[in-house]
Amino acid sequence: MNSLILVVDDETNITDVCSVYLKREGYQVMTAEGGDEALRLWRQHNPELIVLDLMMPGTTGWQVCEEIRNEQDVPIIMLTARGDEMDRLMGLTMGADDYMTKPFSPRELVLRVKAILRRQQRNQLVLPEMAEVTPSHIMRFPGLELNVLHRTVRVNEKEIELTVKEFELLHLFVRHPEQVFSRNQLLNKVWDVDYYGDTTTVTVHIRRLREKIEANPSQPRFIKTVWGIGYKFEGREPS
Repeated sequence: MNSLILVVDDETNITDVCSVYLKREGYQVMTAEGGDEALRLWRQHNPELIVLDLMMPGTTGWQVCEEIRNEQDVPIIMLTARGDEMDRLMGLTMGADDYMTKPFSPRELVLRVKAILRRQQRNQLVLPEMAEVTPSHIMRFPGLELNVLHRTVRVNEKEIELTVKEFELLHLFVRHPEQVFSRNQLLNKVWDVDYYGDTTTVTVHIRRLREKIEANPSQPRFIKTVWGIGYKFEGREPS
């Protein structure tokens, strides 16, 4: 376990504590005290995961997240001193994989880092580069195609970009058409069984996924809401 983690916070006591706990688990850790330094280290060292404070002077965590998301899908855990739901929703909407509200347990942070990286590493296992794409690697539905080997998605013949979590959600749905999943089930299956977030994460990722694959996200064709329970995937032609 030598994954490189970038911890960004203008409070050195937080970066110090996070570093200690993450290094105990075998991770390499870099720290940054501001957004500009964070962006520089991210570009130079390409960390596997970023722990990012939102409220920093100068270049904020919001701006850092936005710039990174324009170029890369590295997992991001956001830190915020406020428990405001709008902060959490904004962070998730911008592409954060998770969030923690200060004060937080460094042990819980380590658990979340482990869960995210473990899940990502599983999904990065691919066949050799010259492997032939067989029909079993391609899942087709009217207007929607997933290539599991290349991790690509096409909607009406047009390729679209999904984040890691968005692809995992869609892949889970298409493997189980018509099966209803609760938000907790999706949280456990996509974010891992020992993930300690709340279901707001699922709700926001479903919304983002719909915005990318649905012609009308407010009246989805593929990912349907089952009120009071959760969501299901419908792959057949609409009647």
